[in-house]
Amino acid sequence: MRRTTPTRLAAIGAASALALTACGIGGGTSEEENGGDAGSENGGDAGTENGGDADAEISGEISFMTWNLRGGYEEYFTDLVAEFEEEYPDVTVEWLDHPPEGFQDTLSADAAAGNLPDVINVGPELAYSLAAAGMLMDISETDPEAAETYLPEAWEGMTFEGAGGGTYGYPWYLNTGPSFFNTDLFEECGLDPENLPETYDELFEQGSTMGENCDGVSMIGRLPTIEMMGMYGVELMNEDATEFTFNNDEGVELVQHFIDLYSDAGLTAEALNALQTGELDAFKAGEVGWLPGSSYTLQELRDTAPDIYEAAAMGPLINNTSPNMYIQAIVVNADTPNAEASMAFSRFLTNAENQMEFAQAANVFPSIAELLDDPHFTEDDGTDNGAVRVEAADQLREAVAWWPPAFSGGADVEYLREQIAQAIQGQKTAQEALDDAVAYSNNRLSNQ
Repeated sequence: MRRTTPTRLAAIGAASALALTACGIGGGTSEEENGGDAGSENGGDAGTENGGDADAEISGEISFMTWNLRGGYEEYFTDLVAEFEEEYPDVTVEWLDHPPEGFQDTLSADAAAGNLPDVINVGPELAYSLAAAGMLMDISETDPEAAETYLPEAWEGMTFEGAGGGTYGYPWYLNTGPSFFNTDLFEECGLDPENLPETYDELFEQGSTMGENCDGVSMIGRLPTIEMMGMYGVELMNEDATEFTFNNDEGVELVQHFIDLYSDAGLTAEALNALQTGELDAFKAGEVGWLPGSSYTLQELRDTAPDIYEAAAMGPLINNTSPNMYIQAIVVNADTPNAEASMAFSRFLTNAENQMEFAQAANVFPSIAELLDDPHFTEDDGTDNGAVRVEAADQLREAVAWWPPAFSGGADVEYLREQIAQAIQGQKTAQEALDDAVAYSNNRLSNQ
């Protein structure tokens, strides 16, 4: 991956902040800077880009559920629904927005009762559970031409080998982010802020130096995650995605790096229990040197840790393979009575023009490859937000959704963390820790 010169964020100049909603998407208004009709450059409107003119026979009432988006984006979705209904006058769309709490429980209950909405905004993990239960439409069968619209890795991220091999969602928006480094902490701990780590080997080496020279701080703020394993080069699952395999040599090697780092005082005890929010809090407190961030990290630092923001430098996400990305998708109920209308709305929502508008408004990234060539994502406008946006958009061109959709964000994540923490504390070996974690996850998967 191309390495850019680390950028000291505060030196670029401040940019206007976007208000964050509870689900982590930035609020705000769309900027009219996409340089022309994105829809015409990438296949036109929903009626023409996937199978011909808008079909007058498409009709019916459909429900569309999002997660905690009404507060920041009510006007966007209200207008989008109105435009779709104007194009398809025989279709009525009911927009439902679920509050931040209990979304998964609500969908599980709706699925059990046969009351799933027709079109739903979910991530791959929740989509996998619904697809494995036969609840979602396989759009690789019902709408195969859609595959040509989206980034191949985004489409692949919604293709679930462990659930029949189908593709169970239209990729909508993506997120990734650069690495952030606390250059003041680097200087304080005897490291060169002009020579920031670019590889995992350099990260661990400099982490040991930081631990030797400074007490109570560490380079890394949390234990290895499933995404880090993927970026390190660990094979996470077998080819047909029926078993986890991250207890291989590369996985053991990664965990051993953390064991050694802890022995060198380069990893604090607090990191053994930290999740993503704890890692961010430690970075903001000046206790951690490296933070794998997202497009939202910059505002968080600017608003809540201005001293750290002033000291922050930015570079690509450290990886040995490909950087990680996160996906939000639009899925269709397999039992919807109005399949054509549901697919037409899903294509309309995720077409180039609407993706571009939402990406600009929400500070996220489109899943359509051509849109990443838009000046909004390629030209640094001289602001720190612009620098992060260009860095992250460039990263998406080779990013992979490393999180296996079959890996539980609750049970599997916590059990993996517990096993690695025990290995770091000398209670078991790295191999034993990963063997136990793999056995746990495979047992849960086989009983799903």
